[in-house]
Amino acid sequence: MSVKESLGVLRERNFSWFFWSRFVNLTGGTMASVALAFAVLEVTDSASALGQVLAARSIPMVVFLLLGGVIADRFPRALVLQLSNVTSGLTQGTAAYLVISGHAEIWMLIALEAVNGATSAASMPAMQGLIPQLVPKERLQPANVLLSMSRGALSVAGPSVAAVLVVTVGAGWGLAVDAATYVVASLMLLPVRIPPRAKAGPGATIVSELRVGWTFFRTTTWLWVVVLAFCFLNAIQVGTMQVLAPPYVKAGAGVQAWGFANSAESAGLLVMTLVLLQVTFRFPLRAGMLGMLCFALPMGVLALAPHTVPLVVAMAVAGAGMEVFSLGWSMAMMENVPGEMLSRAYSYDMLGSFVAIPVGQLVYGPLGSWFGDKEVFLASGVLYAAICLATVAVPAVARLPRVASSPDGAPEGAAA
Repeated sequence: MSVKESLGVLRERNFSWFFWSRFVNLTGGTMASVALAFAVLEVTDSASALGQVLAARSIPMVVFLLLGGVIADRFPRALVLQLSNVTSGLTQGTAAYLVISGHAEIWMLIALEAVNGATSAASMPAMQGLIPQLVPKERLQPANVLLSMSRGALSVAGPSVAAVLVVTVGAGWGLAVDAATYVVASLMLLPVRIPPRAKAGPGATIVSELRVGWTFFRTTTWLWVVVLAFCFLNAIQVGTMQVLAPPYVKAGAGVQAWGFANSAESAGLLVMTLVLLQVTFRFPLRAGMLGMLCFALPMGVLALAPHTVPLVVAMAVAGAGMEVFSLGWSMAMMENVPGEMLSRAYSYDMLGSFVAIPVGQLVYGPLGSWFGDKEVFLASGVLYAAICLATVAVPAVARLPRVASSPDGAPEGAAA
């Protein structure tokens, strides 16, 4: 697979509009995490307060994920994305106004992020479930690689630009850019036209559809094992990198160093995306979990050498590893899960993966105060690596192969 082949997937009209919609959305989204973190720190320097704002988004997202998966399987996924984008644009715009005007209080940001979290519960499974409807099966890999390439390219500049905005005019302007891109992205989905999927039977209810999705989830070993692993990995990652790291680096290397580190993570992702244009994984989840092992490195660097250069290098390696997992997981899901329940499968995936994120967001601030930031970073890195290695040791994970495509593009041997 080449760059030309990946770009060729843009000739698929529906995918092209979806791709550019995502591109616009990501233009603001790549700034949002840095901007939001330092918007909170403009109101208060408390890491615990930052954790509360982040948890306010995560908790409603987790609570409504299963419902969001059913909605995305029942209704047109492009429409679900449009409505979610408009809602997120309005709430993020309100947050930007409050921060820029100096009227923001922590409880206001908590309330606005809670609304964003609830809308994400439907938009995320809808987005993942939409991709296989936009391209033939045999073009899923180039489509996913192209999406990752655009995300990586934008993410290289986004955090650094956000850091510059924070230093010069304030964090609120980064949030304002993110708000505007939500609205534009929603408009760009209007031309997407997809034939309606078969409707659920007359006796189907939300509960019965959730039960079908749960049965598939719990009987698919590779799926629930990886999701269980990410329940812990994500809690560790957000606790260290989103809660403890920003104020820790701000007090040491400085705000711009953290922006450079986040950009380096995205640069590593982008470089790995280019490598993956030439590589096809025989066992995608094995490669993916070994890739995630790389994310233990920046935790160790924060503990032992929290300076700009080693942190930038470590984050670049982590970004590369994360991209390996991202592609491996996307291919495993899109090739092995039936299309009519793909959003539900993703909702169970996201629920299990995200359910402990609020725990990480809420406890890591106090853990850093009790035991010391360096000690918590080091212990977290060791635990993170151990979980990755234990997961890849499970045969159903390590030996899951790619699904061959038949001449007409239909998968051979996929779950039916």
